Amino acid sequence: MRRPIRAAGVLTGLVLTLGGIVAAAPTAPADIPACTQMAAQSGTETTDAVTAACRRGVVGDLQGCVSGLTEAGVPGGAASGACRLAAHEPR
Repeated sequence: MRRPIRAAGVLTGLVLTLGGIVAAAPTAPADIPACTQMAAQSGTETTDAVTAACRRGVVGDLQGCVSGLTEAGVPGGAASGACRLAAHEPR
C-alpha cells in the first residue's frame, strides 16, 4: 500500500512543479521591433545602443530604457513611448 501513496506523491509534486514553471513563464512576449521602429521614426538610426535600450524596457526597466534611448539621440517623448511599447505584446 505504500507504493501507490508514494507514486501519488511523486506525481503530485511533478504536476505542481510543472504548473509553477508554466505560471512563471511570461504571459506576453515583448515588442523590441516596435520600440526600435518608434526610435527610428523620431529620426534616430537603429543602432546596437537603441536595441539594448529597448531590451531594458522589455524587462521593465523603463527608466533605464528611456535613459539609453535618450543617450542614443532619441527625443524624450519618443523615448518614453518607445519604452512603453517595448513591454507590450507584439501586434
